[in-house]
Amino acid sequence: MNQDLHPQISEGLERLCAGSSGNGILAAPAFPGIERIEAQFSGNAFEPHRHDTYALGVTLKGVQTFRYRGERRFSLPGQVIVLHPDEEHDGGAGTEDGLQYRMLYLEPSLLMECLEAEKIGLPFVDQPVIADDALVQVLLAALGELNRELDELFVDDFVGRVAGGLSRHSQVRRRALGTIAWRQVRAARDYLEAHALRPVRSDELESITGLDRFALSRHFRTAFATSPHRYMLMRRLQKAKALIGEGESFADVAVATGFADQAHFIRHFKKAYGVTPGRWAGLRRSYAGKSGDVDLTHRL
Repeated sequence: MNQDLHPQISEGLERLCAGSSGNGILAAPAFPGIERIEAQFSGNAFEPHRHDTYALGVTLKGVQTFRYRGERRFSLPGQVIVLHPDEEHDGGAGTEDGLQYRMLYLEPSLLMECLEAEKIGLPFVDQPVIADDALVQVLLAALGELNRELDELFVDDFVGRVAGGLSRHSQVRRRALGTIAWRQVRAARDYLEAHALRPVRSDELESITGLDRFALSRHFRTAFATSPHRYMLMRRLQKAKALIGEGESFADVAVATGFADQAHFIRHFKKAYGVTPGRWAGLRRSYAGKSGDVDLTHRL
């Protein structure tokens, strides 16, 4: 397979991510429950870490390699990567030629609500690297023009198509799902987001949901593929990334986002994203005000 999927994509990224190393991350405008990036790297980019979202991506150039569920994996241009929430992985370029890819981070609850009528759990794709041109096109509908914001009608359709694409490759039989206490877990989620920058006690969530802490934990993990505690931690880290992007010092960010100190903040940031806050700040660029984005929505 040709190592360079689209030469013009590489040219566009180099124009937007100028730097001596050629490494960089471009962040697209966010939509609730969805983050999108384009990245270019050489060497080992990310140390072992785990997200609380699905990570769905398309390799554009080079060989993308990562360790996942005990094995070293490789993705070539045009292949899809599917990483499940809370599954540890690292990441980097598999050859000296470097790597370019686009990735979408999808909150599990968006898929869960889409599948709720079928009374089945979240699809689990056993193989994290798959060849599926139809799914590539689905993903590129959101990843093709990163300088454009997503709208609600598009996302409604997009999530349904992603659910169908993942279900085609789910090798693990999806167990029947009991009724999820959606009203309660949504209330817990909203409360955690509103109060993420301070400690939240279990009895607070019990009070607002009417569920005991153990039942709430089970329902919450089914809906969001993570625990209430980790969900809150990841919201703190998302806020931290925003503050770093605004130029705040790491010490001030740690205080503002509820971490005990700067060392505590840096440790959790690295565990969640595979890089230190300093390296992330050095790599990140924004599509805001950028031009020259590449339309990838045509057939590969």
